[in-house]
Amino acid sequence: MANPSDETPSAPVTEPIPAGRPSAPPATVPPSSPPPAAPKSMRPTRISGTWVAVLVAIVVLTFLLVFILQNGDNATIRFLWGEFSLPLGVSLLFAAIGGALLVAVVGAARILQLRRQAKRLTGRPATSSPARRES
Repeated sequence: MANPSDETPSAPVTEPIPAGRPSAPPATVPPSSPPPAAPKSMRPTRISGTWVAVLVAIVVLTFLLVFILQNGDNATIRFLWGEFSLPLGVSLLFAAIGGALLVAVVGAARILQLRRQAKRLTGRPATSSPARRES
């Protein structure tokens, strides 16, 4: 048989705060279940980065194509002892490709130089792949 003290009241019980004492903050009762966790933000993957790069490249190439088509007038190009005629847009495209190749060659030479220096200092190959490292 249940005692009256074992039963939970059907209505919440509130007690008045005495006026003579300073009020204390109400006691907090920890929740019975933890609050729902905030959704984890997804980290971008390499493939998503590649898709972004592909989309940017498509936009750039579209603008480049429009530039070449709008600058189709022939221009005479003189370089060293040669002289030839090309559409202006195409000749500027060749100039941009030549500049990019020059930057790539200088950058590759610097990377090789740094790898050789790192290999000499550590005495092992300078690879960043953890799968190739032996422990």
